[in-house]
Amino acid sequence: AGDGSGPVPGGGTSPPAPERVLFPPTFSVSEIKNKQRRHFMFLRWKQQQRKEKLALKKKRRKEREALGDKAPPKAIPKTIENQRVYDETTVDPNDEEVAFDEATDEFAPYFNRQTVPKILITTSDRPRGRTVRFCEQLATVIPNSHVYYRRGLALKRIIPQCIARDFTDLIVINEDRKIPNGLVLSHLPDGPTAHFRMSSVRLRKEIKRKGKEPTEHVPEVILNNFSTRLGHSIGRMFAALFPHDPQFIGRQVATFHNQRDYIFFRFHRYIFKSEKKVGIQELGPRFTLKLRSLQKGTFDSKFGEYEWIHKHREMDTSRRKFHL
Repeated sequence: AGDGSGPVPGGGTSPPAPERVLFPPTFSVSEIKNKQRRHFMFLRWKQQQRKEKLALKKKRRKEREALGDKAPPKAIPKTIENQRVYDETTVDPNDEEVAFDEATDEFAPYFNRQTVPKILITTSDRPRGRTVRFCEQLATVIPNSHVYYRRGLALKRIIPQCIARDFTDLIVINEDRKIPNGLVLSHLPDGPTAHFRMSSVRLRKEIKRKGKEPTEHVPEVILNNFSTRLGHSIGRMFAALFPHDPQFIGRQVATFHNQRDYIFFRFHRYIFKSEKKVGIQELGPRFTLKLRSLQKGTFDSKFGEYEWIHKHREMDTSRRKFHL
């Protein structure tokens, strides 16, 4: 019979086949009680989503090829970054006020080639092994940098000694529970001083597919997306750590990339595979910085005057509002 019933041994007919049960349109995979079955159904749903997305992408590409020059422009996807709230302090390269400030700020001697960067890298008191190794690897990234470990000395006593020995910058790596978690960068002799929260620290041995040890060549420096007046100041602080003329023969590049006020540091080496193809190898270390405050002058925790302090409750009211 067409309904699935039929004769069975011993006489009579079989019961009709059960109808196929369809889930209602509002059914959710999360309603499945069995964990394994729920996971299996979720994977099938994700696979189906990928297939539909790929088919739609192929369809649109064929339509664009068929239309040729008459094809409409590609839609730009909406992201938090490109939906950013406009900041009135965004730097205009042709602004005379910005040019005047740059010519008279604390970094002007460096950019006028009157000073040569000389960096002191130190730590919090009694650093542990991971922080020590991080400082040593950071010294191989920044040319003309020297690592000294604090032996109970206060920063207020270290800074005059640095100035007397012609150091142009002081970097302090702080740690908590044996993990580097903070960075203080002070430009000498007149400041400013920036306090950063540090996270996602990876040493060279922890990076997959890393290249060989970096050489002593002066690297290139890339500063991405420091667009406001505050971000401009922070970018100039990072730039002042490196000598002016990179040695391109070393094929090394240090990148400070700002995205949503998080500063991602990466250290790479170029690999020229052919005349048209270029690959990169990460050398390490890598870390992420989040600006906490910018202080005028050198480090002074009691009487220092702050240009900017990150106040979480007041400043983080919108996900699309950024300060750098």
